[in-house]
Amino acid sequence: MYIVLLVFSAVVIVISAGFFYQLIGSHRDRRLYAGPGRWIDIGRRYRLYLVEKGEGGPTVLFEAGIAATNLNWFHIQNIVSRFNHTASYDRSGLGWSSPSRTARTPGNIAVELHAMLQHAGIKPPYILVGHSFGGLVMRRYALLYPEDVASVLLVDPMRCEEWPPMDPTKQPQLDRGRKLSRYAVPIARFGLARLAVTSLLCRSGRISGQLAGAAGAGGRHVLARVTDEVGKMPREVWPIVAAHWSRPGYYVGMSNHVEAVPDTVREMRDAEPIRGIPVLVLTPGKSTPLSEACLDRIGDNVQQVIAPASAHWIHLDEPDLVINSIREMVTAVNSEAVAAAG
Repeated sequence: MYIVLLVFSAVVIVISAGFFYQLIGSHRDRRLYAGPGRWIDIGRRYRLYLVEKGEGGPTVLFEAGIAATNLNWFHIQNIVSRFNHTASYDRSGLGWSSPSRTARTPGNIAVELHAMLQHAGIKPPYILVGHSFGGLVMRRYALLYPEDVASVLLVDPMRCEEWPPMDPTKQPQLDRGRKLSRYAVPIARFGLARLAVTSLLCRSGRISGQLAGAAGAGGRHVLARVTDEVGKMPREVWPIVAAHWSRPGYYVGMSNHVEAVPDTVREMRDAEPIRGIPVLVLTPGKSTPLSEACLDRIGDNVQQVIAPASAHWIHLDEPDLVINSIREMVTAVNSEAVAAAG
């Protein structure tokens, strides 16, 4: 009986210590890392975290991939802000923003984005830049609010035909991703996720490697992929990425995004083309180029450029290509404004 009580007491102590480790770490993270931005209340205490840099219009607005935050654009935004006003943000359920209250479909997200811009006082026109899933959000925004949009840059946008229900063979992958995200919530709540990602991104990586090894081949695969992708980002953002990945809410948000993929595909496969707005699509050299039929479904003024040295993360593999594309869009919009004024 004594041994049972001893073991029980030890378990309670460990769980309590993990909980307070996570609680204290979360408060510290927000104090240290959330300073560059501001929270915009879009109604009913629903707040989105916004980062603005630079001056001069039109505003270049960045939208990240499905489980990514404004940090994904850190380097690009810093460079573009040298010649133009820029804005990036965290979608609800991710980063420093409030938990989501609606399904994570492009239409719902575009409405929230529009509300944020209005409440933040960021006036159009906008140059929309979206990566992967964020490309679908920017397409939907351009369809809902075409009068606000000067041009659109889609960085390897998500292809609906590759996901359920158009490709039902990918449903097990989505189910697995959602299940793993849900499993991660209690792990994060008691500090284990913080321990692992801090080890991976801020220290030697020994602890994260041991945990991934214990999870088997799947764990090692995830670790290798995360290390590769985050490794392309500036080192100064790694501790902030670790802070985001330490939060239980991050995994809830990820699960909600993954769960909404079939509804996202249903929404966007039948979407109208963007009309009258220039659209540039950057496609990785390691992927099959989009067909003319696919480009026509995106818009009536679409150009495709191949990024020869890139995989899916073009803005990390070839940032200069993305930056120069944005610069050309800014120049074109400003030239049109001067011509109209003259």
